[in-house]
Amino acid sequence: MTCEHIPWQTQYPFIRPSSSFSPPPPTSTGGSGGTGGGKVLHYDYIVVGGGTAGCPLAATLSKKYKVLLVERGGVPFNNRNVSNLANFHLTLADLSNTSASQFFVSTDGVFNARARVLGGGTSINAGFYTRASASYVKRIGWDAKLVNESYPWVEKQVVHEPIFEPWQRAVHDGLLDIGVSPDNGFTYDHLYGTKVGGTIFDKYGRRHTAAELLASANHQNLDVLIHAKVQNIMFDTTGKKPRAIGVVFKDENGDRHEAFISRKRGSEIIVTCGAIGSPHLLLLSGIGPKADLEKLNISVVHDNKFVGKDMVDNPMNAIYVPFNRPVKQSLIETVGITKHGVYVEASSGYGQSKDSIHCHHGIASAEIGQLSTIPPKKRSHEAIKMYKRNKKDIPHEAHANDLKGCVNGIRIMEKLVRSKPFLNFTQCDNKTVNKLLNMSVTANVNLIPRHTNDTESLEQFCKDTVITIWHYHGGCHVGQVVNTDYEVIGVHRLRVIDGSTFDESPGTNPQATVMMLGRYMGVKILRERSRRASGLQP
Repeated sequence: MTCEHIPWQTQYPFIRPSSSFSPPPPTSTGGSGGTGGGKVLHYDYIVVGGGTAGCPLAATLSKKYKVLLVERGGVPFNNRNVSNLANFHLTLADLSNTSASQFFVSTDGVFNARARVLGGGTSINAGFYTRASASYVKRIGWDAKLVNESYPWVEKQVVHEPIFEPWQRAVHDGLLDIGVSPDNGFTYDHLYGTKVGGTIFDKYGRRHTAAELLASANHQNLDVLIHAKVQNIMFDTTGKKPRAIGVVFKDENGDRHEAFISRKRGSEIIVTCGAIGSPHLLLLSGIGPKADLEKLNISVVHDNKFVGKDMVDNPMNAIYVPFNRPVKQSLIETVGITKHGVYVEASSGYGQSKDSIHCHHGIASAEIGQLSTIPPKKRSHEAIKMYKRNKKDIPHEAHANDLKGCVNGIRIMEKLVRSKPFLNFTQCDNKTVNKLLNMSVTANVNLIPRHTNDTESLEQFCKDTVITIWHYHGGCHVGQVVNTDYEVIGVHRLRVIDGSTFDESPGTNPQATVMMLGRYMGVKILRERSRRASGLQP
């Protein structure tokens, strides 16, 4: 029997509903705090958020210590919308409360989504796998040797070489034809030129998420609770610094539970809820700007004006290319990495699952610098209308480099669709390219007002057609909210380890580096505790 046919409950016996966390002790007036019989179990580590970083982190820490991983969503296993490449778009379109993808709209009118499932973003993304550049690793200050050990740990378990379909071949050859060189072939490395990256989809179109990294855990040391919505982190505030001691969460039935870490030195709560979730949880727990917390009647544990600040998202602008014949569906496999800071990626053939509306088109997209967005608060259509009344355009004038990068990217794509390798798919001249731009403006999905000169002004085209690439980051920056070991400044026994600590998204797509970071920090924490146990300084 292959792994694909083994029930997930057999492969992952440590995953269970959060309501099973145990009944409350007979003397308790609150919720539960253990795994059965009213006995309170204290964990060495509680990891909050079973996403791209949380899964590899929990799996690694469980090798030597007792770990509780809590996730607000369900499992990705046996969910065809998550597992099948052909259904990639269906999860993003699912607006139900049980969807693996949670929809929201930024206040500048851009539609977006965040993961609500074990595996996090790796369960809903386009699957492209590529490492951060060596210069990025050096700038962040990571241990390059440990980084280069941590990436392969991930790759051996969930990453594959893509099957190169004709559309991706045309994009690859077209990029080289217009001078995005050299040809770097298939590689995980971030290199200038044109390359084919890895994918978390296998040759059968089946997705392999970060949740599968839990298979490498010590099953006896790991408890994973699904549908566990953490309300806040609990602190002991009797010492000089507040000390994290546990978390409060609600199960799928709405019942309240408490989980605690051990008093042993080294025990910690580690927040891995992502760029939106992690600063949000810190704020709910009393760590953030004092004035803001007091307005919301949240008890202040530590005053830090930087929590939740400087969150950014990498914008994307797309050109839709009609084909003269059907093409197979493909997500991102080829990328052109230019020295202008522009990345050109492509996908094709959406809507080819049996439950979808069928259409045949390609998308060439230029992912460029950083466009500031506002963290979601109330994302109603009324809020968007109010924003549009007050601001006619998204604030690109504050991001001149972004606008310049987008224009450069669109010009590259105009050349790309006119290149020789594209002649087998579509005939494009200058007039046709303008029609493609017009069609792309019409097809684009956001709430930003359109302008009549979109195709005459590439600057206006970029402003009006901006969408997300789902690479938002920041809100818990190193040096402001956490230190270089990702420990939350001003409190004890609390870390944040995920993309909320990034000031720049790594590589062309961040999932590889976020999974690597979970493994990297897990190994680093284990080594630190081992040195302390041996009487050595960490």
